Amino acid sequence: MKGQRHLVKCRCVLQQFKNAKDPPNHMFVVFSVIRDDDTVVEKIVQCNNCGIVHKIVDICKSKIVSGKEESRSILTIDDVRVSVPKNLADVLDRNKADLPTWEHAKFVLDNKQWGELVLLGSDEENESKHGKYVRILGDNLFKVDSFSRAEIVTPEE
Repeated sequence: MKGQRHLVKCRCVLQQFKNAKDPPNHMFVVFSVIRDDDTVVEKIVQCNNCGIVHKIVDICKSKIVSGKEESRSILTIDDVRVSVPKNLADVLDRNKADLPTWEHAKFVLDNKQWGELVLLGSDEENESKHGKYVRILGDNLFKVDSFSRAEIVTPEE
């Protein structure tokens, strides 16, 4: 099994685009588990903008669950917090990690994928990307580090 952060599209529009002629739909990040046969473990998530409930069916694909604006089966940060060591929870809290980041960290721990990087945040500046991650080295062994890399953009022909 492996885990993957990815975007899913909602039908809602962010407030700043409400008055645009053709506003883009909102997209939000989720974390999914991918089985060895490359199928995604289905799960229920909630849009972080409008609150509509989505069923994740594949990478970057979801179906809106009609008639549902809440579900007690949706995982929260507090649900995940009880499953990770306190020092890792402190790192995630200090970096204001979102739910997909917490889920990724828990997945790495649960599956003992030692050495895996969990992205805590990143920024782009000109043609460079800077960020910070926590490398999970063992059950109670973590290393926070930063990175900087050039982003190469090739022009479209």
